[in-house]
Amino acid sequence: MGTSIANALGLVLDPLVLVVCVLSGLLGIVIGSLPGLTATLGAALLIPFTFFLDPVPAIASIITMSAMAIFAGDIPGALLRMPGTPSSAAYVSELYAYTKKGRSSVGLSIALFASVLGGLVGSIVLIFVAPLVGEFALGFTSYEYFWVAVLGLTAAVIVSQGSQLKGGIALMVGLLISTVGMDVSLGFPRFTFGEASLLQGVNFIPAMIGLFGLSEVIRSMTARRTTDAAHLVAKPRGKGSIREALRRMWRRPGAVVQGNATGSVVGVLPGAGADIASWISYAIARNGLNAKKRGKRRKSGAEQAAEDDAEDGPLVAATGANNAALGSAFIPTLAFGIPGDTITAILIGVLLVKGVEPGPNLFLTNTDTLYAIYISFIIANLLLIPLGLMAIRSSGLILRLPRPVLMAAIVALSVTGAYATTTPTSRSSSC
Repeated sequence: MGTSIANALGLVLDPLVLVVCVLSGLLGIVIGSLPGLTATLGAALLIPFTFFLDPVPAIASIITMSAMAIFAGDIPGALLRMPGTPSSAAYVSELYAYTKKGRSSVGLSIALFASVLGGLVGSIVLIFVAPLVGEFALGFTSYEYFWVAVLGLTAAVIVSQGSQLKGGIALMVGLLISTVGMDVSLGFPRFTFGEASLLQGVNFIPAMIGLFGLSEVIRSMTARRTTDAAHLVAKPRGKGSIREALRRMWRRPGAVVQGNATGSVVGVLPGAGADIASWISYAIARNGLNAKKRGKRRKSGAEQAAEDDAEDGPLVAATGANNAALGSAFIPTLAFGIPGDTITAILIGVLLVKGVEPGPNLFLTNTDTLYAIYISFIIANLLLIPLGLMAIRSSGLILRLPRPVLMAAIVALSVTGAYATTTPTSRSSSC
């Protein structure tokens, strides 16, 4: 084991691998920061470049890019109330609240350090619990997956703002929209109304862009600059943001533990990934916070400040769950060759092209590459600190752009991202 770890360190600490990690990290920051462009798209864009790389730098590039993109999705969520990635949609309101107060750097710093901590926890889970937890997830039958789906639907209603009845109605409408397309069981088209372009159903990414991106553009362009659109002209104050973010996280140890634990457990489930982990963790934290608030009167002074810090709980928990799930999603991928999410599904193809077959034999015959993957996760999360702080400090430049130019650029990027994430089949069928 010691020899394998030493060989893995030699593979990962190679100057070429480190340069590839930095470049792919910058790519992940850019992709995650642009509404409509997701970490899955970034992984797909990296595939042509991995053909010219050895297995370790190829895998490390995808791991680093994914970790950066998951965090960078919080940047447009904080500044523009538009989640850059689906996993950022759960807590976009909490981040946006910081920007309205002129403290966007504090909210993004909280998201950054919670993401780094969650990513490191997910890496530890991947290293030490991969065989055991992977076997547990593999034993899930259709009954367990049904209740996991029910849990996710219940969480969607719980976290809905305002009336939960309206949230339930919105959930049913969403389920109705999801039935559009070809029935996977009977092969019969449902609710297509004779349109061939609807046979593929309603793609999730374009739907998310329409609900979160274009709707926000319309709202911002019709709102008064002094009220609803104030976040576009506010100047974020970054002084002391790191210290304040760490202080707020220190006051929420329960949220930190809950987010990391939820992300690690949910990420192991095949097909779940960071998106579901973020929503479930946010739902748990928000439900617990609402329970504490029931029957309590408003306070002032130091007590009110403590309550304001308590509002950071859902943000800390959900952002930690994001990156924790990113690491634990590799457990079924490496141990059994089962994709944990869309990113690991892409990674399996890269592994096979490079002659590395994921599965139980990987732990016996190719331990150097296996430990190199573990170390790549740790390096990627540590690299997230300097690159993330750089992205936070430069993010305020977006607020200085003229509103019409900014909104037009967002629409163009959103349409590009929606088009890029559709399959060739859906594109040809829509022509």
